[in-house]
Amino acid sequence: LLLFLIFYNFPTSAVTSEITHSYSNYRLQSYLNYTCVLVCISKVDELDRLNIIHVTGTKGKGSTCAFTEQILRNCGFRTGFFSSPHLVQVTERIRINGQPIGKELFTKYFWQIYRRLDETKDANGGTMPTYFGILTILAFHIFLQEKVDLAVIEVGIGGAYDNTNIIRRPWVCGISFLDIDHTDILGDTIEKIAWHKAGIFKPGVPAFTIRQPEGAMPVLEQRAKEIGCPLWMCPQLEDYQAECKPLHLGLAGQHQRSNASLALQLSHTWLQMRGLPDNSLPYITVNNGRMLQATAFTPSPMMVKGLADTEWPGRSQTLKRGAVTYFLDGAHTLHSIQACAQWFRETAAEHERNASGPVARVLLFNVTGERDAAAFLKLLVPCHFDFAVFCPCIAEVGTSNIQEKKFDMSVEEMLSRCLDNERIWRLHNHQDDNRDNLLLIEDSLPRLPENRGDTLVFPCIFSALQWITHGRNSVLSDQAKTTLPVKPSVTAKAASLREASDIQVLITGSLYLVGGALKYLDPASSK
Repeated sequence: LLLFLIFYNFPTSAVTSEITHSYSNYRLQSYLNYTCVLVCISKVDELDRLNIIHVTGTKGKGSTCAFTEQILRNCGFRTGFFSSPHLVQVTERIRINGQPIGKELFTKYFWQIYRRLDETKDANGGTMPTYFGILTILAFHIFLQEKVDLAVIEVGIGGAYDNTNIIRRPWVCGISFLDIDHTDILGDTIEKIAWHKAGIFKPGVPAFTIRQPEGAMPVLEQRAKEIGCPLWMCPQLEDYQAECKPLHLGLAGQHQRSNASLALQLSHTWLQMRGLPDNSLPYITVNNGRMLQATAFTPSPMMVKGLADTEWPGRSQTLKRGAVTYFLDGAHTLHSIQACAQWFRETAAEHERNASGPVARVLLFNVTGERDAAAFLKLLVPCHFDFAVFCPCIAEVGTSNIQEKKFDMSVEEMLSRCLDNERIWRLHNHQDDNRDNLLLIEDSLPRLPENRGDTLVFPCIFSALQWITHGRNSVLSDQAKTTLPVKPSVTAKAASLREASDIQVLITGSLYLVGGALKYLDPASSK
């Protein structure tokens, strides 16, 4: 039971940290996983029965998968959907017909595969798969046992050596927008990253992509030629609208339009294959590896409805809680932060036009890893926030020890980064930076800061949200939760928040920050 509880509550960030120790370990995991899959699934050929849609990319792969799954579910198929990371509960990663698998089924299937892996680990050098490896095997096992008609599989990191790439014959593959991320694993250039992503290509299996940054396309084309994979470029979303009404997307933001186009091509191709008597592939010409132009078509009513019905928490998500509107986006690359800023400006302005009085704008921000916080924050300056609030990805004061292990750094180090981010924000906004050093208390969390203009640093997500909402959200008024006392100067600073008729809060920079916030803003997601 203890083992299961540890696994069930395992921090999502550890999926990345456990494979970044060395590049060779990262490559090795896929080969270990191949043997482990054979242990849990009698034949790898069984995976072919899942009629898989395999999707990778740096940004938008989860949204593309969500669009695709919703479209095909609307067409009447029983869908499986494996994604990562989770925001609140690990069960979010494995969905049947759009719903996270229940804890009872998760527990049942977890123990089935775990016991098999444990019994045979000596034959595999005494090792067990990684956390992500076990989840991948678990997802495949669940989808087979639950007899889904298809499985939409999102790559974890990269593609070529990702655990999900055990798939030998997907029905169709997709690559969403490529950007610089996970450089310690995938390399520090767009060309190196594109090479890894194209690793999901399979001989004769159609693949689709969207317009990519310079340098990526030649690599994708070359890899397609080497592998023998027909590669298609998706049309613009507007091209599909010639014979039907403009398409409405359930996910906000201009950047979602390319994801929607990719999803239309993936689902359309899957439906074509479903209709073929022998499931033969409709695309047989590689055309010497050169990119082919996919044709826009008239989406069926079910496709149109699928695009409109799609939901994907934590990505361009808006939550209205009384007088407070939360805008949540787990953007964590330059391109995604830029898209997030544009989405927030447009959506917040629309909300502001309907406000009955003054509106206050607040940024809640954090980054993890080696990401460029200064570049991110510079892109957010034009959003004109009244307050910028910074906190580590610690849910509550009492969970700090867990979070230290999760991010492999001390609370002091996490808070030091928050202070650096605060300083950067003030410099970007041409504010004085003559603040006193924050007092760090040995073996405990620091005291909250004194008044520092329009910026604040808090020790945890809950404390930050409490201050921002200032009693307007009943869920955040739980006196049973441990919080640090707020100094009078900080309370006084919130006067404009108390006077505002509406408060707009953008939460961005990290999916872990967004997930921690959703735990309080959408309590149902924690159950």
